[in-house]
Amino acid sequence: MGSGYGECERRGGLRPASRRARRGPGALYWAIGAAALALAVLVWSVRAADEEESGVSGVAAHSTSAPDPTASGADADEAPVRPSGEHALLANPLYETGRLAPLPCPAPELTASDPASMERFLSTVADCLDEAWQTQFDRAGIPFDPPNRVFWSEPGSSPCRDYPSTAGAFYCRASKSIYIGTSDVVDKWNGAEDSVVYASLLAHEYAHHVQGESGLLDYYHDQRRREPDVPAQNAWTRRSELQANCLAGAFLGAVAVSYPVTESDRRTVREDAAATADREDSTDAERTHGSAANSVLWIEHGMERQDPGACNTWGADAELVQ
Repeated sequence: MGSGYGECERRGGLRPASRRARRGPGALYWAIGAAALALAVLVWSVRAADEEESGVSGVAAHSTSAPDPTASGADADEAPVRPSGEHALLANPLYETGRLAPLPCPAPELTASDPASMERFLSTVADCLDEAWQTQFDRAGIPFDPPNRVFWSEPGSSPCRDYPSTAGAFYCRASKSIYIGTSDVVDKWNGAEDSVVYASLLAHEYAHHVQGESGLLDYYHDQRRREPDVPAQNAWTRRSELQANCLAGAFLGAVAVSYPVTESDRRTVREDAAATADREDSTDAERTHGSAANSVLWIEHGMERQDPGACNTWGADAELVQ
């Protein structure tokens, strides 16, 4: 999280240039984490029967069906209202919208080294993200405007930061825009050719816009700035970043058939999630994106459940957001 209001980024530059031929640490992290996640969901299910609080320990169980869009607001004639406060964080109506629709989103061919090809690819996937999340917000009865897109090839400036910067991609809430460098992002990801890497990155930054439009970012920023020191602030940041991982995974899972996202692609996504997580030797003042194990855990959880309700990191046990 940068200094600009609502600025969120996913770090690159840690991935090896080629990863198709090996089973990297992501698979191991997922295998270890899956048991913990399954136990957390089971515990949550038992607790849920006795709890009326909107924030619960453990990973939130996903809803099994999408609600009637007309039932999410007060009256059909009333303008949609964006949630606010703690309710937006822990009991957001978006969590009750069910699985994302499996809309068609065939990925265009990508030549990562060609900026024009990268821009076409990002624009196509962004169109799919617009449609997927518009549908979900309509179900929730929450107003939604798609983010602006700035796929840069020349230096520029946003309200949050100048670019290029240390990040090849970031989201700025102040301008409600996603910024990705069509060449810089490839450099940050060491020339990766797998298109799913960039689809995952875009979906992650888009997820921060989803957080903003759902109303939870305002409360998150307010609570985060109240913390007395950086490690305490970072505990909030990790929940935000891991939720973005999960929401990105939900999108990838929803378009898996048409994209298509193969098992090899899923392995690449897990490995990338591990590589962009906090380093094992990071201090509490440096840990902003979660451990490799938890980074993999949440994006895989999203791909499996394909449901925003499964991505409520704000009610998750502390060990799942370290």
